[in-house]
Amino acid sequence: MSSASPRGSEQTDPKKQLRRVLGFWDVLLFEIATVLGPRWVAAAAHNGTSSISLWVLAAVLFFIPTAFVITELATRFPHEGGLYIWSKEAFGDFHGFVTGWTYWIYTVFYFPGLLLASASMAAYIGGGGHAQLAENREFLLIGSFVLLFTAVFLNIIGLNIGKWLQNAGGVGTYVPLLMLAGIGAWVWHLHGSVVHFTWANMLPQWNMATVNFWPQIAFAFTGLELVSAMSEEIRNPRRILPRAIWGAGVSIAFIYIVGTMSVLALVPAKQVDPLSGVFQAITAGSTMLKIGFLGVLAAVLVTVGNAGGVGSTVAGIARVPFVVGIDRYLPKAFGKIHPRWHTPYVSILVQAVLSGAILLLVQINETANSAYQILVDAAVILYFIPFLYMYAAVIKLSYREDRAAGENVVLIPGGRTGVWIAGLLGFLVTLLGIALSFVPPGESTSKLWFFVKLVLGTGVTIALGLILYWRGAREKSKANLAS
Repeated sequence: MSSASPRGSEQTDPKKQLRRVLGFWDVLLFEIATVLGPRWVAAAAHNGTSSISLWVLAAVLFFIPTAFVITELATRFPHEGGLYIWSKEAFGDFHGFVTGWTYWIYTVFYFPGLLLASASMAAYIGGGGHAQLAENREFLLIGSFVLLFTAVFLNIIGLNIGKWLQNAGGVGTYVPLLMLAGIGAWVWHLHGSVVHFTWANMLPQWNMATVNFWPQIAFAFTGLELVSAMSEEIRNPRRILPRAIWGAGVSIAFIYIVGTMSVLALVPAKQVDPLSGVFQAITAGSTMLKIGFLGVLAAVLVTVGNAGGVGSTVAGIARVPFVVGIDRYLPKAFGKIHPRWHTPYVSILVQAVLSGAILLLVQINETANSAYQILVDAAVILYFIPFLYMYAAVIKLSYREDRAAGENVVLIPGGRTGVWIAGLLGFLVTLLGIALSFVPPGESTSKLWFFVKLVLGTGVTIALGLILYWRGAREKSKANLAS
């Protein structure tokens, strides 16, 4: 019997139709577009000077251990699907599915929050006189849907096209924060800082506001793992991923801390808008320096940056249900590749439709800030569940005899002791972040209703995933018996 032709192999394995189009700079800028968010700088500044030490704590206790964990797993298992594959390797199909499902479905809560924040920042394109649009619900909804459509369209027509949105996103996110740092430093030099910084007031103040904010600080450092879900679309993942992860990581940690201090140098903490505070600060500083066009330029750049952030998340996350669909634990349509553009278009479209629906539903009986907070907390809870699996997986997989097998595998330093330290630190910080996400913010119109919405939203979402898994497992079992 003749062997199957290469073309026939591509048709039976959709992953073979994917194109390796991502180089080092594509991956580095993808990481920045995915992780870095001006809204987290604004939220940190709104929380006050104690956020400076919270950034440092989160970097040391969470970000650095996580970067070590992701680097090891990504180079040991450079396969499409990322976290799903790692959990499946460590704990089997069921736990792999739970990881993949919660990692994908979190985006239906994350996208609306990201879109609302992005539309809020876009209001500053018109200058300070249009800043009131940042709290206008109709403007925010229209702007959110425009950004979502753009990101989805570009990623469906091909990663070779969509990657330029991600590249622009990385540049468009980082440059305005550098501008903010420059403006803040110059105003501070000329006029002094609006907020007085001391060692005492930069230490954590463990009140309810800080407790509620800690999960967001940790969440702001997540996303380095996302591009690993596209490993089979990276030209040389084992060589490129470690350099990109650490290059992006150091750059992001630096700008979060400097950016927060710059906002507080220009605007009092209580007056900082937790969504668009970066542009409040840039507008205030550039006005004082009589170079007001910088505020408009920064708003344009970050609007592009936010579109890139949405685009990178769409691109990376869509690969997870795509691989789960190939494994037949989700409807097989999820495993389809577009015949012309070679992208997992079904999972991208489903993702977009669900996100749009949540964006509309969450507006009911909530202020803009409270609606945004529900979205952020639901996203944190669902997103952090796969992280618990990831930290547990790196520990379990470290006991496999093939740990160091393969060229260019980058292991966590310190042997198994180093693995346990990195894994446990990440696991405990993540578990704490999940627990604290259920604490309602002080500005919520009804703390009980906030809590109920959060529990129902996350609980129903997880239950739906389990129903789909059991359905898929049953169908897969029947198919295996029939063959």
